[in-house]
Amino acid sequence: MAISLSMVLLMGIILVVLIRGGSVKIGPALVAVLFGFFLASSSAAPDINDALDEITESISEIGT
Repeated sequence: MAISLSMVLLMGIILVVLIRGGSVKIGPALVAVLFGFFLASSSAAPDINDALDEITESISEIGT
C-alpha cells in the first residue's frame, strides 16, 4: 500500500512538472490519467502491480 501511494504521488508530481514545463499539454495529460484510471480497473492491474512489486523488491535488495 505504501509503495502504491508513493508511486501515485511520484507520478502525479512528474505529470504536473511536465504540464507546467510545456512538455505535455492538458489534453494528452488528461488522456494519460484516464488511461491509468481505466487500466487500474482492468484485469491487467494485478499483473502490473505484481511486476512493480517485484521491481521495487529487487531494487531494495541491491542496497543490502
